[in-house]
Amino acid sequence: MVIPQSVLDAVIRQAYDELPNEACGLLVGLNGQVHQHYPLNNVDHSPEHFSFDPKEQFRVLKEARADGLKIIANYHSHPATPARPSQEDIRLAYDPDIIYLIVSLAGEKPDAKAFSIRNGAVTPVEIEIKHGSIGASASR
Repeated sequence: MVIPQSVLDAVIRQAYDELPNEACGLLVGLNGQVHQHYPLNNVDHSPEHFSFDPKEQFRVLKEARADGLKIIANYHSHPATPARPSQEDIRLAYDPDIIYLIVSLAGEKPDAKAFSIRNGAVTPVEIEIKHGSIGASASR
C-alpha cells in the first residue's frame, strides 16, 4: 500500500486528538495507492474498540465512487497496545479485500502497520510512504 506522508500524518494526528479512545476512518484510492483519508466517528467512544457510523461509511463509499475511487483500507488506532490486530480486530475483519491499517500510540513514537486479514489469517502488508501528495485529506 502506498500512502502519502501527509495522509499518514493526518491519521496519526486524529489518533492523538481522539485519545483516550480509538480513532477510526477509511482510506480511498486506486490500485493500492491511497489518495484520500476520511476520518470517521468511533460510535463506541472506547479506548479498546471501535465501530463506524454506517451513515458515514455509506457517505464515504458514495463520494469515493463519484470520484472514481475505491475504499482500499480502513484504519484505527491502538492507544495503548501494539500496531497489530487484536483478536477482536481479526474476528470483525469481514472484508478480505480491504487492508487494515493500525496506528499504535503505545510507544515513544507512533507506529503504523498494515495487514491483510482473510479467514482469520493475518498477513503483514508493506507500507510505502510517498513524499508529496497523491490526493487530499477529506474533512468530516
